[in-house]
Amino acid sequence: MSEANLESYQLFKTDLCGFCYRVRGFMEQHGIDIPLRDTNQDPEAFRELLQGGGRTTVPCLRIQRGEEVEWMFESMDIIRYIAGKFGV
Repeated sequence: MSEANLESYQLFKTDLCGFCYRVRGFMEQHGIDIPLRDTNQDPEAFRELLQGGGRTTVPCLRIQRGEEVEWMFESMDIIRYIAGKFGV
């Protein structure tokens, strides 16, 4: 079992964010499917991001490892992280 299988992910994004498109383009290019949460379209996603991550900046990758949750905000950090986890 790969390490990525021990974690679950959600990408918080908006359709107006160029950095979000950068991350989504990378995922698309490499066939990586992570559930998307649009903070402009989904008030619950906005609240969850603010409450859990402490701010509403997107893109944000929510990484869950068992009971532990990590919030990663920078697009290039997100790309490097998922590239490493998915062997890209």
